[in-house]
Formats: sequence, structure tokens, C-alpha cells
Amino acid sequence: MSIWARITEALSALAAGEPLSAVFEKLSTPPERSVGFAIAVIALGAKLAKADGVVSRSEVSAFRDVFHVAPGDEASAGRVFNLARQDVAGYEAYARQIKRLFRDDMDMLEDLFEGLFHVAMADGKYHPLEDMFLGRVAQIFGISERAFRATRARRVPDAERDPYDVLGVDADAPMEDIRKAWRKMVRDTHPDTMMARGLPEEAIKLAEARMVAVNKAWEQISRERG
Repeated sequence: MSIWARITEALSALAAGEPLSAVFEKLSTPPERSVGFAIAVIALGAKLAKADGVVSRSEVSAFRDVFHVAPGDEASAGRVFNLARQDVAGYEAYARQIKRLFRDDMDMLEDLFEGLFHVAMADGKYHPLEDMFLGRVAQIFGISERAFRATRARRVPDAERDPYDVLGVDADAPMEDIRKAWRKMVRDTHPDTMMARGLPEEAIKLAEARMVAVNKAWEQISRERG
């Protein structure tokens, strides 16, 4: 049975009234674990696209950039997306399921979170309701307030771009600690590292913007500190 056939099967259980937690309990181990992640991610991305009240074509396109769907699976994925984007109710439940599935893999959660920002900014606007949505998802994922601000600074053009926030360090941190943080972010954002974590090509492309922001922050701090 293909992954999308299993997704459809799980959706049928949800439509029949089976509790979300019970459905995901069945999907908590490989290979079903990947099915649970796919359902939760598609639903979360769809609900984010609806957070500001309107789902634009650019948001749908951005969703496809981040969450790769093979051509033959578009109909099944579209069904999940269309059901999920009807409103934002229940997005916290899907976020909790993703956290439960990947509780020991913060790198995966942070990569996904950055992808959600890509969806939010697809229409060129960052709505306060999207900020609230993403802030709550960050809390559920266990992403710190500082990390949330850093992602927002990298992804939202008119957001406050404190270079220390971008690198996730204190403004009074020693230069060597800042250098270590910068090098770690560059290493973690390298395509080879991301491919090793099993991320699709589309998600790796999104890391280019992160790399640019990280390097700019390091250059700014370096200039200011001489």
C-alpha cells in the first residue's frame, strides 16, 4: 500500500469519527510514522494559509515548494489540504502530533517551522494572525522565543532584524561564542547536512535565504565589534 493510500485510509478513519489521537497512535512507528507526519504537515500548512482569512494562489504554490508531493499523489494530497484549510480550528492538535512524532529531532521541527514561514510570506504580507499562529506552533514544538524571533527576522522583510537575534545569541556574548553560533548555523544549513536529514530538495532550497540572513548578521556584528 502506497503512502498516500495509507493517508487516505487514515483520513477515512477521521471522517468516520475516530479521535485524532487514536489515528496518530496507529501511525507512531515506521513506516506509518511517515504517514502521520505527512497528514499533520499538510494540515498544518493548509491551516496556516487560512490563518489570515484568505488562501491565495501564492500560498498554495509556496506550500507545494515546501511540502513536496509527487505528481501522481496530488489528488490525495489535495484532499487533505482542502479539508484542512476550511478553517484554522484544530491546528494545535496537528502541531502536537508532529511534536510527538519528532520529539527527539529538533532539527526536523525547526526545518518544518521555517517552511511554515515561507508559506506565511508567500503573498508578501505577514498578518498578525499568522504571527499568533506561528508563535503558538513554536511553543508546541518547543522552539524558544529567541529562535522564533530569529526565524521571523530571517523570513519577514520588515521584521526587526537584530543580528544577535538572527544568530540566537545574547548581545553581550563573547565574540568567540558568536563565531561558534554562526559556524554551527552555516554547517546545519549546508545542503549536504540537510540531505543527510532526509529533507526534500524543495526544503533545501529554502535554506538559501536562511544562509544569506545568517551571514549578513555575522558580517554586521563583525563590523560593529571591529
